[in-house]
Amino acid sequence: MSTEDLAEFFDRPGTGPLSGIVVADFSRVLAGPYATMMLADLGATVIKVEGPGGDDTRSWQPPVRGEDATYYLSINRNKYDIVLDLTDADDRGVAQELARRADVVVENFKPGGLTKYGLDYDAVKEANPEVVYASVTGFGPQNPQPGYDLLVQGLSGFMSLTGAADGEPYRAGVAIFDVMTGLHTTIGILAALQHRGKTGEGQKVDTNLLSSAMSGLVNQSSAYVAGGAVPHRMGNEHPSLYPYQPMPTKEGDLIIACGNDRQFAMLANTVGRPEWLEDERFARAVPRNSHRKELEPLLIEALSHKDAQEWFALLTDAGMPCAPINSIEQGVQLAESMGLAPAVDTGTGDRVIPTVRNPISLSKSPVGYDLAPPALGQDSDLVRRWLASPSSTGTAAEVGAGTQATGASATRTQVTEASATGTPVTED
Repeated sequence: MSTEDLAEFFDRPGTGPLSGIVVADFSRVLAGPYATMMLADLGATVIKVEGPGGDDTRSWQPPVRGEDATYYLSINRNKYDIVLDLTDADDRGVAQELARRADVVVENFKPGGLTKYGLDYDAVKEANPEVVYASVTGFGPQNPQPGYDLLVQGLSGFMSLTGAADGEPYRAGVAIFDVMTGLHTTIGILAALQHRGKTGEGQKVDTNLLSSAMSGLVNQSSAYVAGGAVPHRMGNEHPSLYPYQPMPTKEGDLIIACGNDRQFAMLANTVGRPEWLEDERFARAVPRNSHRKELEPLLIEALSHKDAQEWFALLTDAGMPCAPINSIEQGVQLAESMGLAPAVDTGTGDRVIPTVRNPISLSKSPVGYDLAPPALGQDSDLVRRWLASPSSTGTAAEVGAGTQATGASATRTQVTEASATGTPVTED
């Protein structure tokens, strides 16, 4: 789709690296919407399709900004929004035409859940052979179980690693595997678009939460796969490095991240214990890790003479990686003080919403923040007009006209297929 064709209907500036790419977003909750927001930030025209009741995350509150759940706001900027009831024949035709026009389709229904609507990969590919079709599931296309991040944190073994060594397992304070899967989905889509650019061929991209968890567990899953070792809970300790954990001080804890022998020398000299560097138990990483129980009380005693902030200043000046444990508020403020500008206003006019900045900076084709997260169905008429117009690949089929109701008069019938990759996990 050319940027000129899109500009007739959609007012996004065509400066991002993905400008001209149309994404039909049939995903809900977190993994899929996070992926499509990444694409939208990079300039793609993303059209979010919601049932009459809206994305579940619209009601995941508190916290809120006005009437909007901040959960929903965090993953839906830079998108247009249309309400479609896929059980209605006219709306289903609109959805099918959207999939036919799109460069990319993203969905996270249970495997097979879109077949009865003519929106599965085979049906979409028949009408749109060059489509990149990304399907996000919980456990792969052959397994129909709905996947929630919390379930995968448990099933993957992740929770067996979190918490005190002699305590209960804990989940992470954020839906880490939904986010990882969203990022993996984005990478897969970009790779498939690159392939299409070279060959003209579309393809299906499959991602799932459990596989992303296996990959995201990196050294811990590798410990078992490559080494036959079963990792276990160690509290805040690291299985292969020491010290690499929060340590108590005179007042407050300080994270010390000693990744090599040079950094341990910095630590020993700064805390006034150069003799550790002559001790064969501590001077090198492997014996130091083996003798952590002997080193720990010595390190705690050395740190007990100053508080966490004093040690943070001294160790940072010496070049030793360390950090206090901040709140989210303090973390945002720190990023601001470092010139990273973590918050950015998104949107224009009456709807401008602060969101968290995309972490990618591009020197030639920067990320945009022109569209605030959409209200439910706010662009239904606009999207229908675009779909009713001639497309660059032929004349679009006539689609249902009129404004899709989104209020109390709207039909409450909507897709009842369980989302394959949702998550009720909220921030601690």
